[in-house]
Amino acid sequence: MNPSRSGSRLRGCLALAILAMAAVRSQAAAPQTPVCEKIVLNGEVNAGQEWKAAFGQGWVFRVLPIQPGQAGYSGWGLVVDRAQPAGYPDALLVATPPYNSINEREVGTTFGLRAQDAIGWNPRSFRFLTNPDALRESQKLFQVLDGTRQGTQAQAAHGAQGMAIQRQLKINGQSSPGQFRILDARLAPGVADAAPYAENWALASPRTPHKFEPASAGKSTALGEMHWMRFSVTLWLPGAWKAPQELHAQKAPCSE
Repeated sequence: MNPSRSGSRLRGCLALAILAMAAVRSQAAAPQTPVCEKIVLNGEVNAGQEWKAAFGQGWVFRVLPIQPGQAGYSGWGLVVDRAQPAGYPDALLVATPPYNSINEREVGTTFGLRAQDAIGWNPRSFRFLTNPDALRESQKLFQVLDGTRQGTQAQAAHGAQGMAIQRQLKINGQSSPGQFRILDARLAPGVADAAPYAENWALASPRTPHKFEPASAGKSTALGEMHWMRFSVTLWLPGAWKAPQELHAQKAPCSE
C-alpha cells in the first residue's frame, strides 16, 4: 500500500498498533505453554498463482497472490481459512495485527517494500485461530477495529473500539503460532532506494537464496516483482489436534 493512502486508514492503524503491542506483552508474560502438534508444510508458487494445503479439522493454509491494483503490487499473502472459505478477514489476519499496515502476512511489494526487501524479511512469524466460533466473532470485531461501521457518534465509536480491542486480545490469547520461511526465490529487483524502515531487510536479503530475473514487461520498476518462491510453513497446533496422517505431526513445545 502506498503511504499516501487515505488518512482514515492511517489513523485506524494507531489503535491497531496498540492491539499488536499488547498482544506481544501478553504472550511474553504468559506461563509456559503445553506441548503442541508441530507440522511442517513445504511448497512453491509462481507469480499470480495460489498454493494451499489442508492441515486438519477443516482448516487450510493458503498462499494467495496479492492483487496488483493500480500500484502494480507483486507477491503473496498468507492466509488461514476454512476448507470452505469463511470470508474476510481470515483466521491469520485477525490474529496477526496490526491491520492496514506493513505486516508479516504479506510477502511482496506492498507498503513500499521492494522485492529484494520482501525476501530479506525472512523468516516471518504469525498467529492464527483454529476455532471456527472464534473466527466468526473476530470477523465481527474486525469491523469495529477497522472503522467500517457507519452511523455512530465519535465517542460511541471510540468506546466500541476499545471494547473490541480487549475482546480481540482475549481471543488472540488462544491463537496458535506459525512461521513462514522463504527457501529460494526468483525476482526482478526494484531500482528504488530501500525505504528507511526496510534497510535492515535489504541488508539481510543476500542470506535468502534467490536469483534475479528480468522484469516481466522488459522494464525495471521502482519496487520490482516477485516471480516465484519455494518455502516452508511451520504450524504449532493444539496438543489434541487431528492432523492428516501424511503430514507426520510431531510433539513439540508450543512456544518454539
